[in-house]
Amino acid sequence: MAWLAMHIRRPVRWIEDRFEHLLAGANVREHRYKVTAYADKLGKLLGLDAEITIDAGAYSSYPYTSSHEAVMAAGNLPGPYAVRAYRAKACIVATNKPPLVPYRAVARPGVCFAMELTIDAIARAVGREPYEVRLDNLVALADMPYTSVTNKYFDSGDYPESLRRAVRLIDLSAVRERQHRGEPDGRLVGVGFATFTEQTAHGTSVFAASGVSIVPGYEQATVRLAPDGGLEIRVGVQSHGQGLETTLAQIASEVLGIDPSRVTVIHGDTSLTPYSTGTYASRSIVMAGGAVTRACRVLADRMRKIAAHLFRCPIDEVSVHGGKLWGPHASLDFAEVGRVWCFNPDELPPDVDVGGVEVTVGYRPERDSGAFSYATHAAVVAVDPELGAVEILDYAIVEDCGTMVNPMIVEGQLYGGTAQGIGMALYEEMPFDPFVRPLAVRLGDYLLPTALEVPRIGLEHMKTPSPLTEFGIKGIGESGAIAPPAAIINAINDALRPLGAEVTETPATARRILAAIQRARD
Repeated sequence: MAWLAMHIRRPVRWIEDRFEHLLAGANVREHRYKVTAYADKLGKLLGLDAEITIDAGAYSSYPYTSSHEAVMAAGNLPGPYAVRAYRAKACIVATNKPPLVPYRAVARPGVCFAMELTIDAIARAVGREPYEVRLDNLVALADMPYTSVTNKYFDSGDYPESLRRAVRLIDLSAVRERQHRGEPDGRLVGVGFATFTEQTAHGTSVFAASGVSIVPGYEQATVRLAPDGGLEIRVGVQSHGQGLETTLAQIASEVLGIDPSRVTVIHGDTSLTPYSTGTYASRSIVMAGGAVTRACRVLADRMRKIAAHLFRCPIDEVSVHGGKLWGPHASLDFAEVGRVWCFNPDELPPDVDVGGVEVTVGYRPERDSGAFSYATHAAVVAVDPELGAVEILDYAIVEDCGTMVNPMIVEGQLYGGTAQGIGMALYEEMPFDPFVRPLAVRLGDYLLPTALEVPRIGLEHMKTPSPLTEFGIKGIGESGAIAPPAAIINAINDALRPLGAEVTETPATARRILAAIQRARD
């Protein structure tokens, strides 16, 4: 479309209908895992051996090659568990399907699904509660910071505590009592857990080691004080619904004390904003937020120098807070500094910074391996063994994304991601017939969860600031979508345990559940 518009020098529009999109839209999540776990008689993990096969479609999508998914899968499979013996073989397979692309929480839902089903299998083998086996194997608080067997640097957090809180939030003892009583309608109740880590805002060294063609570096931000005392922020990352305009304004307010309503954020405009590799890998609030923090601090120092000259006092006696500059005996509005720089330069000190009241600063954490957020999800489901239907009765999340800039936005990200994960767990699928013809080319075939299928979600926050980032912030954009398939399928299998049936594939449709029950009966 871009080439055609440039060639004929006229605007061109292409409107894709649902049929075309479902027919040719990108592939994701078609992973197959074969995991062998070695454990002692109490379920303590001794080693993992994994074979991972991923359908990459017909060709790679620029700039992240199809191998990116396999690299992420093999590198993240052990998750938050303390495993010292690990071997993984990841294989990308070219097929005649649409290409594989990075998609919210690249590879993580698959590795979380494989690992968490493995933990439940170990618990069944040793005859213990699955959450107890998890608790024994999670990286302990005392071991933080922790370098995993795949060289992931877990910078901070209390993984076992997130699991303990999720057990309380879901009221596990009440669920077990309900299972013991049985349901009047004959349905089977089950509970499942999933704990995971999410590598956020990983940067230059990680991407360079992966061999991709575009490697992120310093994320830049520009801040400029206007003559009226307002603040303009320009960043290259794109806000696509995650509230970045609000959170970046809040960060500027935290540093300068300026009211967020006085802050304008311009993002993702290549004619106006600094260069950025973009919004991905749960990086925007960490990287752009870090850049805005650093830029605002530089701006504050420049304004203090001007204010000290106007106050006729040493710069050490000038501070910035509450949206004003404070001297020993008076204060100045930001607008006064803007006025002096823009309209009355004759009042500037001789040693004024010639950069003025506009600052561009680059930022990346000192250690760019990523700030690791984490969470435990818990699900309670009821399964109809005659119909294969699944109802989510209760759902709980205990998460830790470090310092929350805006709790409401964090919760919105988690609720939306969890709804997406419920779709992966129970509904969304692109099946093909033996001739590789797609069988879901309308929304009557490709099912999505609605408000009727997404339950009320209990949410509890833990706050362990990252030592690697400004304000201790960790990314949260992909977190909600990672664990729902694992937690829900574990809950389904817990419900089916009296029948000896087990589901190991998503989505857990009625057909798959009934087939698992029939296999157990046979």
